[in-house]
Amino acid sequence: MDLFTNEAEKDRNLLPDGGTVNYYGWLMPRQQADHYFEVLLQHIEWKSDEAIIFGKHILTKRKVAWYGDMQFEYTYSNTTKKALPWTKELLELKSLTEQKLGERFNSCLLNLYHSGEEGMAWHSDGEKDLKKNGAIASLSFGAERKFSFKHKQTEQQVSLILEHGSLLVMKDATQTNWLHRLPPTKLIKKPRINLTFRTIVDQSPVR
Repeated sequence: MDLFTNEAEKDRNLLPDGGTVNYYGWLMPRQQADHYFEVLLQHIEWKSDEAIIFGKHILTKRKVAWYGDMQFEYTYSNTTKKALPWTKELLELKSLTEQKLGERFNSCLLNLYHSGEEGMAWHSDGEKDLKKNGAIASLSFGAERKFSFKHKQTEQQVSLILEHGSLLVMKDATQTNWLHRLPPTKLIKKPRINLTFRTIVDQSPVR
């Protein structure tokens, strides 16, 4: 099932059961989205993502960055990251997202995909550091990309197109029951930046 943004979709749960996903479409005017895309591209401390898979240390072409209220530690793919302090623009985007959703976030994981050939395999964001069943808000900038969900038991799939300057939120039992991915495509040559605002459970600051 493919879903595209329109007014009727904004308050509707895109998942048939076992979780909640809402797509709000554009969160800001095109000119403002263009501005944030350029600032994020140039001023975020991007680094290749790291993972340890079957004992091998892997560096991805996709770049990532991790920011937060304090030096939170976040562990996934057998690697641990420490959050950097917020930039002015990230705080602006966090505030805009929080006002729209009525949620509060304390961290953000950013991804930079240089072209459509870079994507993300099926996974769920169920790390122990995250608030269980908490909202994860996803802001997209740059190239429009297909984003897909797959139920862990039935394998039913739901897909939509994430637009430049748009907001999607995953919450409730979505991470327990559903996988999601950003499928690669050779048709898209432009970069995409994705911000996922999250809530890390209470940690002591890293010394």
